[in-house]
Amino acid sequence: QVQLVESGGGLVQPGGSLRLSCTASGFIFSIYAMGWYRQAPGKQRELVATIGKSGSTYYAHSVKGRFTISRDNAMNTVYLQMNSLKPEDTAVYYCQGGPSSAYWGQGTQVTVSS
Repeated sequence: QVQLVESGGGLVQPGGSLRLSCTASGFIFSIYAMGWYRQAPGKQRELVATIGKSGSTYYAHSVKGRFTISRDNAMNTVYLQMNSLKPEDTAVYYCQGGPSSAYWGQGTQVTVSS
């Protein structure tokens, strides 16, 4: 049974940092690309960042230079380090990946507010 479980969300002030984690189970983690998406209230879900099985990365323009995606294949975990957070980063963040990129986590709330 494939599972993706996110953690690390919370409330942070503008300019602050958070690190999200997504731990996978039920598939061979190291051979699949993984991604982070987010969905703000009233908006469509959008891609934030991806990381390939070889470690190649892609970032949305809005987060480039502030967010870093990484993976630890020994721990079956993908991370999203978020720095210099802005109120517009407020959203539910979802982990995505696995066979056919078909699997999603349950989401973790990130709120950036003073």
